[in-house]
Amino acid sequence: MSIRRTMKSRRAVAAASMAAVLSLVVTGCGGDDGGNKEDAGSSSSAKPSGENKGAGEDTAAGDKVDPNVKLAEVKGQGGVTLVVNQAQRDSGGFITVQGEIRNDSDQAKNSGGWAGSELQLINKNPNSVAGAALIDKTGKKRYYILRDTEGRCLCTTGIVPIQPGKSTPVFMQFPAPPSSTAEVDFFLPTFATTTLKISE
Repeated sequence: MSIRRTMKSRRAVAAASMAAVLSLVVTGCGGDDGGNKEDAGSSSSAKPSGENKGAGEDTAAGDKVDPNVKLAEVKGQGGVTLVVNQAQRDSGGFITVQGEIRNDSDQAKNSGGWAGSELQLINKNPNSVAGAALIDKTGKKRYYILRDTEGRCLCTTGIVPIQPGKSTPVFMQFPAPPSSTAEVDFFLPTFATTTLKISE
């Protein structure tokens, strides 16, 4: 068997495994109002993906999004800006948020703080946006980023320092709120909270 065919087979097995993990994880990851002690109105950060510039190869988010569509743009600490291009509800019962984080400062910026404050999550997902959350104010629930059975987030990881004037695509997946919920607040540490309209 050639190396190319072997790699394709491995990717197919990995995709099937991820689909199985998603079906198990989605049912148990809905948040309640408790857990995260941070106020829903406090700052937070997240990141979507298309092509994965500066993040691990295994964290790309599927379909590319239109960079000209801008659902939200929020400032973060130290001169970085988060642009959200899409918050897409999928038939599998989850929402994928995609966008990019841009460094508007004159110094390189790392992902410090974007993974949140939960030690286990940080250890399993270094240099990531695993600290992101969605808040359904109508349903009074908070939804945390999905994880597989080994604690790895379904989000962009392995983010290298972003150089001045550069950006990196990010994505995050969450359990979906009820279909009647059309908007959610998006929370990523070190960024301001913003409201996102969910597309079907």
